[in-house]
Amino acid sequence: MTNTEHPFAPFVRILGKGKKGSRSLTAEEAQQAMTMILDHQVTPEQLGAFLMLLRVKEESPEELCGFVNAVREQMSKPLPLKADLDWSTYAGKKRHLPWYFLAALTLADSGVNVCMHGARGHTAGRIYIEDMLGQFGLKAARSWFDAELDLNETGICYLPLELISPELSRIINLRPILGLRSPVHTLSRLINPLDAPYRIDGVFHPAYGPMHQQTAQLLGQSNSVTIRGDGGEAEIRPDADCTLQWVKQGEYEDQVWPRLLSKRLTRPDNLDPSDLLSIWKGEQSCEYGEHAVTETLAVCLVLMGKAASIDAAREQSVSLWQQRNRQRYG
Repeated sequence: MTNTEHPFAPFVRILGKGKKGSRSLTAEEAQQAMTMILDHQVTPEQLGAFLMLLRVKEESPEELCGFVNAVREQMSKPLPLKADLDWSTYAGKKRHLPWYFLAALTLADSGVNVCMHGARGHTAGRIYIEDMLGQFGLKAARSWFDAELDLNETGICYLPLELISPELSRIINLRPILGLRSPVHTLSRLINPLDAPYRIDGVFHPAYGPMHQQTAQLLGQSNSVTIRGDGGEAEIRPDADCTLQWVKQGEYEDQVWPRLLSKRLTRPDNLDPSDLLSIWKGEQSCEYGEHAVTETLAVCLVLMGKAASIDAAREQSVSLWQQRNRQRYG
Protein backbone atom coordinates (compact mmCIF):
# COMPACT_ATOMS: atom_id res chain seq x y z
CA MET A 1 0.00 0.00 0.00
CA THR A 2 1.50 3.32 -1.07
CA ASN A 3 0.83 6.75 0.43
CA THR A 4 1.22 8.40 -2.97
CA GLU A 5 -2.07 9.90 -4.11
CA HIS A 6 -3.68 8.25 -7.11
CA PRO A 7 -3.91 10.57 -10.17
CA PHE A 8 -7.70 10.16 -10.24
CA ALA A 9 -8.18 11.07 -6.57
CA PRO A 10 -8.37 14.86 -7.17
CA PHE A 11 -11.48 14.42 -9.33
CA VAL A 12 -13.25 12.49 -6.56
CA ARG A 13 -12.16 15.12 -4.04
CA ILE A 14 -13.51 18.00 -6.15
CA LEU A 15 -16.96 16.38 -6.16
CA GLY A 16 -17.02 15.11 -2.59
CA LYS A 17 -15.37 17.70 -0.38
CA GLY A 18 -18.57 18.65 1.41
CA LYS A 19 -21.29 21.26 0.91
CA LYS A 20 -18.93 24.22 0.98
CA GLY A 21 -15.80 22.67 -0.47
CA SER A 22 -17.15 20.66 -3.38
CA ARG A 23 -17.93 21.94 -6.86
CA SER A 24 -18.70 20.71 -10.35
CA LEU A 25 -15.89 19.75 -12.68
CA THR A 26 -14.96 22.07 -15.50
CA ALA A 27 -15.38 20.70 -19.02
CA GLU A 28 -11.62 20.15 -19.21
CA GLU A 29 -11.51 18.31 -15.87
CA ALA A 30 -14.48 16.19 -16.87
CA GLN A 31 -12.80 15.24 -20.13
CA GLN A 32 -9.60 14.29 -18.30
CA ALA A 33 -11.53 12.23 -15.76
CA MET A 34 -13.56 10.37 -18.37
CA THR A 35 -10.45 9.71 -20.46
CA MET A 36 -8.85 8.02 -17.45
CA ILE A 37 -12.00 5.96 -16.90
CA LEU A 38 -12.11 4.85 -20.53
CA ASP A 39 -8.40 3.99 -20.38
CA HIS A 40 -8.96 1.79 -17.29
CA GLN A 41 -6.76 4.04 -15.17
CA VAL A 42 -9.12 4.14 -12.17
CA THR A 43 -9.86 1.62 -9.44
CA PRO A 44 -13.35 0.13 -8.99
CA GLU A 45 -13.66 2.04 -5.70
CA GLN A 46 -12.86 5.33 -7.42
CA LEU A 47 -15.28 4.67 -10.27
CA GLY A 48 -18.14 3.86 -7.91
CA ALA A 49 -17.48 6.93 -5.76
CA PHE A 50 -17.14 9.19 -8.81
CA LEU A 51 -20.36 8.01 -10.43
CA MET A 52 -22.46 8.24 -7.28
CA LEU A 53 -21.12 11.65 -6.28
CA LEU A 54 -22.14 12.89 -9.71
CA ARG A 55 -25.51 11.21 -9.37
CA VAL A 56 -26.26 12.91 -6.05
CA LYS A 57 -25.04 16.30 -7.27
CA GLU A 58 -26.51 15.87 -10.78
CA GLU A 59 -24.32 16.36 -13.79
CA SER A 60 -23.72 19.85 -15.13
CA PRO A 61 -23.81 20.63 -18.86
CA GLU A 62 -20.07 21.43 -18.71
CA GLU A 63 -19.33 18.04 -17.17
CA LEU A 64 -21.43 16.23 -19.75
CA CYS A 65 -19.71 18.16 -22.53
CA GLY A 66 -16.32 17.05 -21.24
CA PHE A 67 -17.45 13.44 -20.87
CA VAL A 68 -18.85 13.31 -24.40
CA ASN A 69 -15.70 14.84 -25.88
CA ALA A 70 -13.61 12.17 -24.16
CA VAL A 71 -15.78 9.42 -25.63
CA ARG A 72 -15.68 10.95 -29.10
CA GLU A 73 -11.89 11.19 -29.02
CA GLN A 74 -11.61 7.46 -28.37
CA MET A 75 -14.05 6.29 -31.03
CA SER A 76 -12.52 4.52 -34.01
CA LYS A 77 -15.26 5.53 -36.44
CA PRO A 78 -14.22 5.87 -40.11
CA LEU A 79 -14.34 9.55 -41.04
CA PRO A 80 -16.68 9.35 -44.10
CA LEU A 81 -19.47 7.60 -42.14
CA LYS A 82 -22.38 10.06 -41.81
CA ALA A 83 -26.10 10.14 -41.02
CA ASP A 84 -28.75 12.84 -41.31
CA LEU A 85 -30.44 12.25 -37.94
CA ASP A 86 -29.02 10.98 -34.65
CA TRP A 87 -31.59 9.16 -32.50
CA SER A 88 -30.55 7.92 -29.07
CA THR A 89 -32.60 5.23 -27.34
CA TYR A 90 -31.41 4.16 -23.91
CA ALA A 91 -34.40 4.15 -21.56
CA GLY A 92 -36.48 1.27 -22.90
CA LYS A 93 -40.29 1.16 -22.82
CA LYS A 94 -42.60 -0.49 -20.29
CA ARG A 95 -46.02 1.23 -20.54
CA HIS A 96 -46.35 1.29 -24.32
CA LEU A 97 -44.57 -0.30 -27.27
CA PRO A 98 -41.67 1.67 -28.78
CA TRP A 99 -43.76 3.44 -31.40
CA TYR A 100 -40.95 5.91 -32.06
CA PHE A 101 -39.13 3.10 -33.86
CA LEU A 102 -41.81 3.15 -36.56
CA ALA A 103 -41.33 6.92 -36.84
CA ALA A 104 -37.60 6.36 -37.41
CA LEU A 105 -38.33 3.68 -40.01
CA THR A 106 -40.75 6.00 -41.79
CA LEU A 107 -38.06 8.65 -42.02
CA ALA A 108 -35.58 6.10 -43.35
CA ASP A 109 -38.16 4.93 -45.89
CA SER A 110 -38.56 8.56 -47.05
CA GLY A 111 -34.82 8.98 -47.70
CA VAL A 112 -33.49 10.28 -44.37
CA ASN A 113 -30.45 8.38 -43.09
CA VAL A 114 -31.09 7.62 -39.42
CA CYS A 115 -28.49 6.51 -36.89
CA MET A 116 -30.02 5.00 -33.75
CA HIS A 117 -27.85 4.02 -30.80
CA GLY A 118 -28.61 2.59 -27.42
CA ALA A 119 -28.12 -0.09 -24.80
CA ARG A 120 -30.36 -2.88 -23.63
CA GLY A 121 -30.89 -4.95 -20.51
CA HIS A 122 -29.63 -2.46 -17.92
CA THR A 123 -33.14 -2.07 -16.46
CA ALA A 124 -35.37 -5.12 -16.04
CA GLY A 125 -38.85 -5.30 -17.51
CA ARG A 126 -38.31 -2.92 -20.43
CA ILE A 127 -38.52 -3.29 -24.19
CA TYR A 128 -35.38 -2.18 -26.02
CA ILE A 129 -35.02 -1.33 -29.69
CA GLU A 130 -32.13 -3.75 -30.14
CA ASP A 131 -34.57 -6.58 -29.40
CA MET A 132 -37.03 -5.27 -32.02
CA LEU A 133 -34.62 -5.22 -34.95
CA GLY A 134 -34.80 -8.88 -35.97
CA GLN A 135 -38.50 -8.94 -36.83
CA PHE A 136 -37.92 -6.05 -39.23
CA GLY A 137 -35.05 -7.84 -40.95
CA LEU A 138 -32.53 -5.49 -39.33
CA LYS A 139 -29.64 -6.12 -36.96
CA ALA A 140 -27.41 -4.26 -34.56
CA ALA A 141 -24.12 -3.20 -36.14
CA ARG A 142 -21.13 -5.14 -34.85
CA SER A 143 -18.62 -2.94 -36.63
CA TRP A 144 -18.49 0.49 -38.23
CA PHE A 145 -18.46 -1.28 -41.60
CA ASP A 146 -21.79 -2.92 -40.66
CA ALA A 147 -23.21 0.51 -39.82
CA GLU A 148 -22.18 1.92 -43.19
CA LEU A 149 -23.65 -1.09 -44.99
CA ASP A 150 -26.93 -0.81 -43.07
CA LEU A 151 -27.27 2.91 -43.84
CA ASN A 152 -26.62 2.31 -47.53
CA GLU A 153 -29.01 -0.65 -47.79
CA THR A 154 -31.85 0.23 -45.42
CA GLY A 155 -31.47 3.93 -44.56
CA ILE A 156 -31.11 3.15 -40.86
CA CYS A 157 -28.44 1.70 -38.59
CA TYR A 158 -28.43 0.75 -34.92
CA LEU A 159 -25.18 1.13 -32.98
CA PRO A 160 -25.06 -0.70 -29.64
CA LEU A 161 -23.22 1.24 -26.96
CA GLU A 162 -20.72 -1.62 -26.83
CA LEU A 163 -19.53 -0.67 -30.32
CA ILE A 164 -19.33 3.04 -29.54
CA SER A 165 -17.54 2.53 -26.22
CA PRO A 166 -17.10 -0.91 -24.61
CA GLU A 167 -16.23 0.67 -21.26
CA LEU A 168 -19.36 2.83 -21.20
CA SER A 169 -21.36 -0.28 -22.00
CA ARG A 170 -19.83 -2.04 -19.01
CA ILE A 171 -20.52 0.92 -16.73
CA ILE A 172 -24.15 1.36 -17.79
CA ASN A 173 -24.76 -2.25 -16.81
CA LEU A 174 -23.59 -1.54 -13.25
CA ARG A 175 -27.04 -0.18 -12.44
CA PRO A 176 -28.19 -3.35 -10.63
CA ILE A 177 -25.01 -3.23 -8.54
CA LEU A 178 -25.05 0.49 -7.75
CA GLY A 179 -28.83 0.64 -7.35
CA LEU A 180 -29.01 3.91 -9.30
CA ARG A 181 -28.61 5.12 -12.84
CA SER A 182 -25.27 6.76 -13.48
CA PRO A 183 -24.20 9.75 -15.60
CA VAL A 184 -23.50 7.27 -18.40
CA HIS A 185 -27.25 7.06 -19.02
CA THR A 186 -27.22 10.80 -19.73
CA LEU A 187 -23.96 11.26 -21.61
CA SER A 188 -24.60 8.31 -23.92
CA ARG A 189 -27.69 10.02 -25.28
CA LEU A 190 -25.57 13.01 -26.28
CA ILE A 191 -22.67 11.31 -28.07
CA ASN A 192 -24.05 11.64 -31.63
CA PRO A 193 -21.45 9.12 -32.87
CA LEU A 194 -21.86 9.88 -36.59
CA ASP A 195 -21.91 13.66 -36.06
CA ALA A 196 -25.35 13.99 -37.64
CA PRO A 197 -26.54 17.59 -38.22
CA TYR A 198 -29.84 16.83 -36.44
CA ARG A 199 -30.27 15.05 -33.11
CA ILE A 200 -33.27 13.81 -31.11
CA ASP A 201 -33.41 12.25 -27.66
CA GLY A 202 -35.78 11.72 -24.76
CA VAL A 203 -35.83 12.25 -21.00
CA PHE A 204 -38.16 11.22 -18.18
CA HIS A 205 -37.30 13.69 -15.42
CA PRO A 206 -38.13 17.36 -16.20
CA ALA A 207 -34.74 18.69 -15.01
CA TYR A 208 -32.85 16.69 -17.62
CA GLY A 209 -34.45 18.39 -20.63
CA PRO A 210 -32.70 21.75 -20.13
CA MET A 211 -29.51 19.87 -19.20
CA HIS A 212 -29.51 18.03 -22.53
CA GLN A 213 -30.40 21.24 -24.35
CA GLN A 214 -27.50 23.19 -22.82
CA THR A 215 -25.04 20.34 -23.34
CA ALA A 216 -26.01 20.01 -26.99
CA GLN A 217 -25.27 23.69 -27.48
CA LEU A 218 -21.89 23.40 -25.73
CA LEU A 219 -21.04 20.48 -28.02
CA GLY A 220 -21.77 22.62 -31.07
CA GLN A 221 -24.98 20.80 -31.99
CA SER A 222 -26.86 23.46 -33.96
CA ASN A 223 -30.17 21.62 -34.24
CA SER A 224 -31.48 19.21 -31.64
CA VAL A 225 -34.62 18.44 -29.68
CA THR A 226 -35.13 16.72 -26.35
CA ILE A 227 -38.59 15.31 -25.70
CA ARG A 228 -39.97 14.60 -22.27
CA GLY A 229 -41.58 11.61 -23.88
CA ASP A 230 -43.18 8.34 -22.96
CA GLY A 231 -40.94 6.31 -20.66
CA GLY A 232 -38.03 8.67 -21.16
CA GLU A 233 -37.72 7.95 -24.87
CA ALA A 234 -38.01 10.39 -27.77
CA GLU A 235 -41.67 9.65 -28.36
CA ILE A 236 -44.57 12.09 -28.28
CA ARG A 237 -47.58 11.07 -26.21
CA PRO A 238 -50.54 11.93 -28.45
CA ASP A 239 -52.95 12.15 -25.51
CA ALA A 240 -50.85 14.53 -23.39
CA ASP A 241 -49.00 17.82 -23.81
CA CYS A 242 -45.26 17.17 -24.21
CA THR A 243 -42.42 19.48 -23.22
CA LEU A 244 -39.72 19.99 -25.85
CA GLN A 245 -36.31 21.60 -25.41
CA TRP A 246 -34.94 22.72 -28.77
CA VAL A 247 -31.65 24.00 -30.04
CA LYS A 248 -32.49 25.76 -33.30
CA GLN A 249 -29.59 27.19 -35.25
CA GLY A 250 -27.61 27.17 -32.01
CA GLU A 251 -30.25 29.02 -29.96
CA TYR A 252 -32.42 27.71 -27.11
CA GLU A 253 -36.16 27.40 -27.55
CA ASP A 254 -38.67 25.74 -25.22
CA GLN A 255 -42.04 24.55 -26.42
CA VAL A 256 -45.09 22.62 -25.28
CA TRP A 257 -46.22 20.32 -28.08
CA PRO A 258 -50.02 20.26 -27.74
CA ARG A 259 -51.83 16.98 -27.38
CA LEU A 260 -53.50 15.65 -30.49
CA LEU A 261 -56.17 13.66 -28.65
CA SER A 262 -58.54 15.36 -26.24
CA LYS A 263 -58.73 12.50 -23.76
CA ARG A 264 -56.34 9.90 -22.39
CA LEU A 265 -56.51 6.50 -24.03
CA THR A 266 -56.51 3.31 -22.00
CA ARG A 267 -53.07 1.82 -21.51
CA PRO A 268 -52.75 -1.75 -22.84
CA ASP A 269 -52.65 -4.53 -20.26
CA ASN A 270 -50.07 -6.51 -22.23
CA LEU A 271 -47.44 -5.50 -24.75
CA ASP A 272 -46.80 -7.70 -27.77
CA PRO A 273 -43.69 -6.48 -29.63
CA SER A 274 -44.79 -8.32 -32.78
CA ASP A 275 -47.63 -5.80 -33.08
CA LEU A 276 -45.07 -3.24 -34.30
CA LEU A 277 -44.39 -5.15 -37.51
CA SER A 278 -48.08 -5.97 -38.03
CA ILE A 279 -48.96 -2.29 -37.79
CA TRP A 280 -46.08 -1.32 -40.09
CA LYS A 281 -47.43 -3.78 -42.67
CA GLY A 282 -50.98 -2.48 -42.22
CA GLU A 283 -52.26 -5.83 -40.95
CA GLN A 284 -53.75 -4.25 -37.84
CA SER A 285 -54.25 -0.79 -36.38
CA CYS A 286 -53.75 0.94 -33.03
CA GLU A 287 -55.16 4.41 -32.42
CA TYR A 288 -52.65 5.39 -29.72
CA GLY A 289 -49.68 3.80 -31.46
CA GLU A 290 -50.20 5.26 -34.90
CA HIS A 291 -50.82 8.72 -33.48
CA ALA A 292 -47.61 8.36 -31.43
CA VAL A 293 -45.79 7.50 -34.66
CA THR A 294 -47.11 10.45 -36.65
CA GLU A 295 -46.72 12.97 -33.81
CA THR A 296 -43.11 11.91 -33.18
CA LEU A 297 -42.49 12.01 -36.91
CA ALA A 298 -43.93 15.54 -37.01
CA VAL A 299 -41.41 16.72 -34.40
CA CYS A 300 -38.60 15.28 -36.54
CA LEU A 301 -39.88 17.15 -39.59
CA VAL A 302 -39.82 20.44 -37.67
CA LEU A 303 -36.34 19.63 -36.36
CA MET A 304 -34.97 19.03 -39.86
CA GLY A 305 -36.62 22.15 -41.30
CA LYS A 306 -39.02 20.15 -43.46
CA ALA A 307 -42.09 21.78 -41.89
CA ALA A 308 -42.51 25.33 -40.59
CA SER A 309 -45.41 24.77 -38.18
CA ILE A 310 -47.00 22.08 -36.04
CA ASP A 311 -50.04 21.87 -38.31
CA ALA A 312 -47.90 21.54 -41.44
CA ALA A 313 -45.70 18.94 -39.75
CA ARG A 314 -48.72 16.92 -38.66
CA GLU A 315 -50.20 16.94 -42.14
CA GLN A 316 -46.90 15.89 -43.71
CA SER A 317 -46.23 13.18 -41.13
CA VAL A 318 -49.62 11.56 -41.71
CA SER A 319 -48.92 11.58 -45.44
CA LEU A 320 -45.49 9.97 -44.98
CA TRP A 321 -46.96 7.31 -42.70
CA GLN A 322 -49.76 6.50 -45.14
CA GLN A 323 -47.32 6.34 -48.09
CA ARG A 324 -44.72 4.15 -46.34
CA ASN A 325 -43.47 1.05 -48.15
CA ARG A 326 -45.19 -1.59 -46.05
CA GLN A 327 -43.04 -4.36 -47.50
CA ARG A 328 -39.68 -2.65 -47.01
CA TYR A 329 -38.97 -4.16 -43.60
CA GLY A 330 -39.70 -7.56 -42.16
